[in-house]
Amino acid sequence: MEATDGLPTPRRYWAISAIVLAITMAVLDGAIANVALPAIARDLRASPAASIWVVNAYQLAIVVSLLPFASLGDIVGYRRVFQSGLLVFTLASLGCALSGSLVGLTLARILQGFGAAAIMSVNAALVRFTYPNRLLGRAIGINALVVALSSAIGPTVASAILSAGSWPWLFAINLPMGCIALLIANRALPHTERSRHPFDLTSALLNAVTFGLLIIGAESMTTGSRLGALALAGGLAAGVVLVRRQLSRTSPLVPVDLLRIPVFAFSVTASICSFSAQMLAFVSLPFYFQDVLGRSQLETGLLMTPWPVAVAVMAPIAGRLADRFSAAILCGVGSVILSMGLTLLALLPPHAASSTIVCGMALCGVGFGFFQSPNNRAMISAAPKARSGGAGGMQATARLLGQTCGATLVAVAFRTSSSHGPTVALGVGAGFAATAAVVSTFRHHRQVDVQVTGR
Repeated sequence: MEATDGLPTPRRYWAISAIVLAITMAVLDGAIANVALPAIARDLRASPAASIWVVNAYQLAIVVSLLPFASLGDIVGYRRVFQSGLLVFTLASLGCALSGSLVGLTLARILQGFGAAAIMSVNAALVRFTYPNRLLGRAIGINALVVALSSAIGPTVASAILSAGSWPWLFAINLPMGCIALLIANRALPHTERSRHPFDLTSALLNAVTFGLLIIGAESMTTGSRLGALALAGGLAAGVVLVRRQLSRTSPLVPVDLLRIPVFAFSVTASICSFSAQMLAFVSLPFYFQDVLGRSQLETGLLMTPWPVAVAVMAPIAGRLADRFSAAILCGVGSVILSMGLTLLALLPPHAASSTIVCGMALCGVGFGFFQSPNNRAMISAAPKARSGGAGGMQATARLLGQTCGATLVAVAFRTSSSHGPTVALGVGAGFAATAAVVSTFRHHRQVDVQVTGR
C-alpha cells in the first residue's frame, strides 16, 4: 500500500493530469450538448421539446448515481471506479457519435451520464490521496480552475466543431481524449485502502428514486403540472425511508454520518446556497441582458465571459490561501463579494455601460472563485480518509442540488413576473450568496469553539 500523504513527483503530476482530463471531458459534454440541440433535432427529425432529453438524460443519470458510485469507491477502490467510469464514458461517447435516432442517442447519453458520475464521485477522493495534505487546497484549486475553464469554453468548442463538421463529432472527440486519460490513469492513479462493508443495493435504488423524483418533480412544477407535485411527494417519501435506513449503518451510502461533523455539514449547506446563487444568475442573465438591457446575442455572450474567467483566475489563488488560512473566513469573504456582485447587476439602470456590467460579472466571478476552492477543501478534509468517497460524492451532489434549485427558482421567478423575472432571480441569488456567507461565519465560530473546548 502506498503512502497515505500523497504521491511522489512526478507521478503526482501524471495522476492529476488523468483526473483533470477526465473532468474536462465530463464538464465539456454537459455544456456542448446544449449548443448542439437545434442541429441534433433537425438531423434526427425530432421536436425541440423531445430533443431536450439529450441534455436531461445525461444530468439525471449523474444525479441518481453519484452517491452510489461514491460508496462503491469506498468498497472497491476509488481508482477502479474512476477507471471504469472513464471507460464507460468513452464507449458511450462512441455510441452517441454513431446514434441514428433520438432514442438511441438518449440511451447512449444515459450511459455517458453514469460514466461521468463515476468519474465525479471519486474525483475529490483521488485528489486527496494524490496530493499531501499541506497542498490539498492547491490541488482543489486546480480542479476548480479546470471546471471553470471547461464551462467557459464549452459553447465556443461546440460552435467551432459544428462549424467544421456535424454534431456526432462533438462526442467522437472524446475517444482519443478518453484513451489517453485511461492510459495515464492506469499507470499513475494512487491505490487506496478499501472498506469491508458490503454495497447497499436497496439504498442505491432508494437514492435513485429519491433524487430522480425530486428533480423531475421540481422541473414539472415550473410548468404548473400536477404530476410535478405527485413526483415531489413521492421523492420526499422515498427520501424519508432512505435517511431512516442510513441512520443505522456505520458506512451509509448517503453520508449522514459525515453530516454529524459540523464543519462538513456547514460546508455542504454553504455549497448548496452558493451554487443556487450561481445557477440563478447563469440562467437569468441572458434574458436580463437581452430583454431588460437590450443587448444582442453576441454582446450577451461576451458579457457572460468575465464571470468564468474571474473564477479561473481566483480559484487557484484561493486554493493556495486555503492551505494557510481559515477556509471559513475565505468562504465568507467570497460569498459576500458574490452577493455584492449580484446586487450590483440587479440594480443596473436600463442603459448601463458595458464596463459597469463587466465589473459586476467579474465581481461575481471573483467572489464565487474565492468561495469554491476553500469550501471544497474544508468539506473533503473534514471527513476521515476512509470516507473520502462519501465526502466527494456529497460534494458533487451538493453542487448539482444547488444548480437544480437555482434553475427551478428562475422558472418560478419568470412565471411570477415575465417583465421583472430576471431581476427578481438575481435578487434571490444575492440572498442565497448572503446566506452562504452567514453559514460560513457560523462554521468559523464552530471551528473556534472546537479548538478552545476540544469538543
